[in-house]
Amino acid sequence: MPELPEVETVVRGLREPLIGRRIETVWYDREKVIATPSAEQFIARIKGQTVKAITRRAKYILCELDHDILAIHLKMTGRLFVAAPENQPPEDRWVRLRFGLDNGEELCFSDSRRFGRVYLGANVNEFTPLLGPEPLEDAFTPAVLQTQLKGRSKLIKALLLDQSFVAGVGNIYADEALHRAGIHPQRTSDRLTGAEVNRLYGTIRDVLNEGIERQGASINWYRQPDGSKGQAQDNFLVYDREGEPCYTCGTPIVKIRVAQRGTHFCPHCQPEK
Repeated sequence: MPELPEVETVVRGLREPLIGRRIETVWYDREKVIATPSAEQFIARIKGQTVKAITRRAKYILCELDHDILAIHLKMTGRLFVAAPENQPPEDRWVRLRFGLDNGEELCFSDSRRFGRVYLGANVNEFTPLLGPEPLEDAFTPAVLQTQLKGRSKLIKALLLDQSFVAGVGNIYADEALHRAGIHPQRTSDRLTGAEVNRLYGTIRDVLNEGIERQGASINWYRQPDGSKGQAQDNFLVYDREGEPCYTCGTPIVKIRVAQRGTHFCPHCQPEK
């Protein structure tokens, strides 16, 4: 599933072709792609509205319109791109939703697995679950991370995947952040020292910022809006490197399952204390 760096890259790639464009038509292949409101209400409300800004909250892409917010969650295989009908890439045969724009182009939502959803409402809180702090905002500090940890006793890897704990972090960047911080993914959150919490705070921000700089990780389905791949996957230290030597100590990277997710770490650099 695309994580914060991938979603942020999509947001940035959509701003130039979308901001200022008016939505004139809507087509969908199944009503289920529209989570809320009903498909009929969705179309009636969104037609004629202009895209004013495009932002992000956690893994949600937020298009601010004249009167509403159009939110899109890519889930596992979702892609967004803007193209003229005659210029849409042939490999995108899984388009589930099209928004016809006033310049003749279309905003297309492609999703082979059909898990992605779109939402329309006056406030993002209408359709998003409880979300934790944004890890790249200035308001997110080591003290905030410490407060989030207080009173919790949970495997730290599982906690990082909890969007109510910290928004936007997923499997890839959790593994990378924990490795850089020297923390075993099965350490419990209430056993982390103050120094470890401070390190983890820094590594979370580092791996997310580097992921954005490299336009996200194109491991499976993720692509930028222009169809190009990101490069973050070329710089992973542990994720998807099972059996390969750790770049720091040479110990083979191990893969286990934590919170039902494949989890990669170096047993030497991240000892299970």
